[in-house]
Amino acid sequence: MDLHKVKTYIQSGNAVFDSTIKDAAALAKSIAAAIAGSHGFTPHVLVLKSTELEKAMGANPYPDAENDPATLHITFLSAAPKSPDLRTLASIKKDSERFTLKGRVFYLHAPEGIGRSKLAARIEKLLGVPGNSRNWRVVKPHRPMRSSDCILI
Repeated sequence: MDLHKVKTYIQSGNAVFDSTIKDAAALAKSIAAAIAGSHGFTPHVLVLKSTELEKAMGANPYPDAENDPATLHITFLSAAPKSPDLRTLASIKKDSERFTLKGRVFYLHAPEGIGRSKLAARIEKLLGVPGNSRNWRVVKPHRPMRSSDCILI
């Protein structure tokens, strides 16, 4: 596999690397297959270009929540949802929770945490696409990056 300068961040599942492979979906599929071959399970792997991560972070609709990064979550989706059930998401969220869907990125501010959040537990099902969620504290250390970097989420 054509991955260079690989760096991981704690045990978050995130890795930053350079690659000459430009097809992020094909690269994600290759990484998932390699993990399956070496560890016996196939995780959902999502590869983002650093520019995609920068754009998602810059579009954060809740900048006031960045001061408490464990409460701000970004779900990177494998595709933009075609028929997201936003009405049900709105009906099950706590009064303190806020969410926004922007293309392939779902933002959730959950000041009381996501451990008991009904909304957080049902994001993928109600959006109809798989995704990988990370809190702001885990995503933020990956900036600034060179434009050639890819991010494994």
